[in-house]
Amino acid sequence: VSTGAKHIVLGVSGGLDSTQALIVAAIAMDRLGRPRTDILGFTMPGFATGDATKANAWALMKALGVTGAEIDITLAARQMLADMDHPFARGEKVYDVTFENVQAGLRTDYLFRLANQRDGFVLGTGDLSELALGWCTYGVGDHMSHYGVNAGVPKTLIQYLIRWTLDTGKFEGEAARVVRAILETEISPELVPADAEGRMQSTQDRIGPYELHDFFLHYTIRHGLRPSKIAFLAWHAWKDAAAGQWPLGFPDGDRHTYDLETIAKWLETFLFRFFQISQFKRSALPNSPKVSAGGSVSPRGDWRAPSDGVARPWLDELKNALP
Repeated sequence: VSTGAKHIVLGVSGGLDSTQALIVAAIAMDRLGRPRTDILGFTMPGFATGDATKANAWALMKALGVTGAEIDITLAARQMLADMDHPFARGEKVYDVTFENVQAGLRTDYLFRLANQRDGFVLGTGDLSELALGWCTYGVGDHMSHYGVNAGVPKTLIQYLIRWTLDTGKFEGEAARVVRAILETEISPELVPADAEGRMQSTQDRIGPYELHDFFLHYTIRHGLRPSKIAFLAWHAWKDAAAGQWPLGFPDGDRHTYDLETIAKWLETFLFRFFQISQFKRSALPNSPKVSAGGSVSPRGDWRAPSDGVARPWLDELKNALP
């Protein structure tokens, strides 16, 4: 309302984060008495976009009654890669970080220019977990928007909230079907084509389980605990799936266990990514809400740190304290 913009512009991938952002946008428009058609959702398939996720993106936009459109970014991405003399443009199967970021950057670039054209503002979809780990493309990429509506919500809470909308009957019919399908889809940026066995790029295979990273993040930014203490608490939380209480409705198949060695492995990943290679991204975040008492990583809110910091003190503490 305060911006005077006529439209909300966002990318809809068919994944968890854009689903959460689109649901929030739809509810906000309802409460403002504005038509959901003022929400402009764009699905932008790239080199590795799956048919199922693109179909889910379209089905979700139609079910929620927003204005949907599709822009295929592959031609623009090929042109940029060719201009750069990237090996992929010469027919080589080189799927490096440049290959990935060209796609992520083009999507955000389109969104900002579409917002200019349609008198709108870009609603970001990246979540708190991704910002903590630096799992986003800096600058003109999914790191940037006019307002990061998910930036205070960790990935596991997004999963819980979307599951809650289904369990409490907030969606019915086709909307419920597509939201459930999205919830059950493997978390992936879909930037790299499937391998020889047909397996798609998996975020958690690459950087670790979000449930552990969200646990580490909470006890780092909310409680300021030393890494060895966080590892100790995580081990007690996950050493026995039958012990303690799980969130209501949490699927039995997702009730995992982790031993101390696995916890320490992914905690090292978290410490390195959080303290050493990601702060420069968080220092330039757009405005976003703080959603829970767990905290946020906005430099205007709960977390301020130097962008040239290192992780060594935290890694050394973990290494020296664990058996």
